Amino acid sequence: MSDIALGTGNSPDTASSDSAKSWTLKDFLWACPQPILVLGFMILVANMVASDWIYRELFGAIMIVLPVPLCIFAERIWTKRKDWLLEPKEMAEDAFWLAFAGLLWVPLYSNFYETPISAGFKSFRDLAPLHINLAPTSVPGMLGGALLAALISSFIYYWLHRVQHESLFWWRMHATHHHITKMGCMRGDRTHPLEYASLMLGTPIALALLGASDGVMAVAGAFNIWNGVLNHSNLPLKSMPVYDWFFATAQQHHVHHAHERRQADSNYGCMIILWDRIFGTYCGDDEVGQIGAGKAVPLSLKDQLALSFYSDDRLKSL
Repeated sequence: MSDIALGTGNSPDTASSDSAKSWTLKDFLWACPQPILVLGFMILVANMVASDWIYRELFGAIMIVLPVPLCIFAERIWTKRKDWLLEPKEMAEDAFWLAFAGLLWVPLYSNFYETPISAGFKSFRDLAPLHINLAPTSVPGMLGGALLAALISSFIYYWLHRVQHESLFWWRMHATHHHITKMGCMRGDRTHPLEYASLMLGTPIALALLGASDGVMAVAGAFNIWNGVLNHSNLPLKSMPVYDWFFATAQQHHVHHAHERRQADSNYGCMIILWDRIFGTYCGDDEVGQIGAGKAVPLSLKDQLALSFYSDDRLKSL
């Protein structure tokens, strides 16, 4: 992505190093945390819903809030790259984006408070034309329902995301997310409001069309929250073989944020990587160099918010 993220149609080098490297015990140990946390919290939430645990709402709030401070603490101890450690000003900007994302997504995945967004989502779910009622009550059923929703929504997400990299018009909505020069656990929510409308609604739409129950939505929420935080984190996480054929990992997503075009125009699946493997856009590089888009320099908060409205020439010059 040395100039802009306009794709050339060339597939990334899929003959990646992940199939040829020799693993050490340290590699294996750093491949374990992400599957354990992502799948573990999905199972925990499914059990919580199935058993109708008391204080379910409180646990849900903790689940939403816990991953970020936990990862911020972990990044200071097990830092992948010291040049990615955030300054106070950068953390404040990320906190702004995190708060914005919370105001948008919490009403969709919870009943903590009522807003037009949550009411509209529920109405859409009730009027879904497929007349599917995905409302399992068992733990395996909720896990299966959440994974089915993830598979369907990730297919929509994959193509919308890919178009955003291959078209300058759509790139302007996505550019804010790629104009970061460091990876960090809060950076997954640095997303322009217009991108939420054009890219990030795949999961809620899939859940609504499937008539997903609150339990399935809660499990899907745990999956998305932990994946989003870990995939952007500054931790030396490795991709677990077999797991990384279906689920996206931090190592794969760091490649997507690289400044090098061959790497940036790959790994479009931020939650599910399967579609990249099927459609030839998978890149399994172990490491990345510079992170960012364009000139790979940090942008002001004003530029981050205004990117979508800049002219083509100005967009290319950043």
